[in-house]
Amino acid sequence: MNETGRRKWMQAIAAMGAAGASGYLSKVLAAGDLPPGLHRVDGTATVNGKDAKSGAAVNLGDRVVTGPGSTAVVVMKGDAFLLRSSTTIEIKGSSGTLSDLLIAGGRVLTVWSKKNVAVKAAHATIGIRGTGAYFEVDPKEVYFCLCYGEAVVSGPNMPDKTVVTKHHEQPLLLREGGGTLRADPGPVRNHTDEELVMLEKLVGREPPFLKDGQYPANRY
Repeated sequence: MNETGRRKWMQAIAAMGAAGASGYLSKVLAAGDLPPGLHRVDGTATVNGKDAKSGAAVNLGDRVVTGPGSTAVVVMKGDAFLLRSSTTIEIKGSSGTLSDLLIAGGRVLTVWSKKNVAVKAAHATIGIRGTGAYFEVDPKEVYFCLCYGEAVVSGPNMPDKTVVTKHHEQPLLLREGGGTLRADPGPVRNHTDEELVMLEKLVGREPPFLKDGQYPANRY
């Protein structure tokens, strides 16, 4: 697909919204063929410092930033991210496969295909594989909710912490002090199951809580 065609297709999907996808579009989403890029922008966003709209390309090595009061959805093959206001991410990888995500600041909800990925957020590194996870990153602390799946949290002078969840059971507040990272229990906040369903739909999947009877009971 050329750039013009890809942009028009992405803009049409953005206008429709994930919940309205049907027919041929639903089949495309189920096949995981949505082109990499900005699926939707509400407000302002940049890619590598240049203004970007819905339909703009996003590639490995790119830096995506949302402006104040803005949100954006990024799709990278089997991975999808919902960036909230004033968020900065850098997407890294090789041979067409995303392997690292740097969250320099802000808030981002993520869903991942079944591959090993390292998420760097301030002093913490979170190794994940095929999960849904939400991050809030500021200079004082990192909020991390593993919505479902398995992850390993590591940081300075802290033993690796393995987290396994089915439905938001172990949110963590990650704080560094005196050269040591500490992981404390936190609340569930600022992300919803509906957003996870939307992101997974964009890459042709559904969250496991739709299959195991935990939704909509105890919904977030």
